[in-house]
Parts: sequence; C-alpha cells; structure tokens
Amino acid sequence: MKKIEDLSKSERPREKLEAKGPQALSDIELLAILLGSGTKDHDVLTVAGRILKALDGQNEKLSLEELKKIEGVGPAKATLIAAALEFSRRRIRPEGVRISFPPDVLPLIRHFADRKQEHFICVSLNGANEVITCRVVSVGLVNQSQVHPREVFADPITDRASAIIVAHNHPSGSLEPSREDMEMTRQLRSAGEILGIRLLDHIVFNQKGYYSFLEQNQI
Repeated sequence: MKKIEDLSKSERPREKLEAKGPQALSDIELLAILLGSGTKDHDVLTVAGRILKALDGQNEKLSLEELKKIEGVGPAKATLIAAALEFSRRRIRPEGVRISFPPDVLPLIRHFADRKQEHFICVSLNGANEVITCRVVSVGLVNQSQVHPREVFADPITDRASAIIVAHNHPSGSLEPSREDMEMTRQLRSAGEILGIRLLDHIVFNQKGYYSFLEQNQI
C-alpha cells in the first residue's frame, strides 16, 4: 500500500473528496480522512487499512478497547472511530430497505468491491422482502472464501428471516462464477429448503459490475 506522501496531491484523500465527492473514495480513504494523520511510525493509510481489516472481520462491531489494540491507533483515534461508527449506525441503517429484485442489495455491499480478499456476505430478509441486516460471514484468500451452510444460516435463523441473498466480491476482477461458487450455491439452496429460508440469489460483484445467479437462471 502506498504511503500518503507517495501520492500526488490530487490522489490524496482530502483533495480527492473535494474534487470528486465522498462517493468516489474507498473505505480506506474515508477512514484516513477521519483519522486525519498517522503516527511517527505508522502512515495514516496503513492505519486505516488495519482498522478496515478489523471492522470487516467483526462486522463493524469493534469495541473501544479492541480499536485501541490496533497498531497505530491511540485513545484519541479509537474514540473518534467508535463515535463515527455509532453515528452511522444510528443514521444510516439498511434495516427496512425493501428489496424488489435481488440486485437491489448492491448499494448495501458495493463498498466491499475493492477488497483484496473475498468477502462472503449474507443479507437477511423478512417476509415482506425487507432487509433485516447485512453481515460479513467470512473473509477468505485473494480468490477464495470458504463458507459452510451452517455459517451462512446461523444468523438468519436467529433473525427469523424468511429469505436470504448471498454475495461475494471477486478480487481477481472476473465476474464469472467458479465451479466452487456453483457448488456452494447448490448447497445453500438445498440447506435453505430444509430450513424454510429461501435463497433468493447469489451475487458475484466487483468494482465494474455484478453477476446474478438468479438473472442467469441458475437458482
């Protein structure tokens, strides 16, 4: 990862936000702006990357103490990030968003498109096809995220969900589902039928587009 001083002025997070708006920034860049600066030994983008990795792994449920344990994060930065997370949870929630067609979930997950590892995500829906919650089930390697049906359905069962939509990013850039993706989809569909929780779609996505199993008549 480049350090902030290695970037041209137009590529730096604050300048990029001013020129293109916040929607043009990656999650790491947004976190870097919140942090303001790094430390003597830790560049701000490096610290932001560590925080993002921790957030992805914990479904954004990091405590203040857990934030303080991240290398390069002191009490001041930890309280700032904790406050920002709580503010976003109170103001911007996916709960209640109605899904008319499975790719409607893309606005809830597209920020994972730039991750360097596969993130497998599960969106729980109620009987009215409204979002209950959106979770990261697992974080895998560069091109592979290992998941088991029990991991995918554990939380939707607790949510009393009627259906789920699963999705994962492809860091390689290709939207073509792998053989493993196909088999995983079949397993999840079969498990969902037993549990009474429908699998509505499996979406493979990157920064340029998406592949929907439903649209391709593979569910």
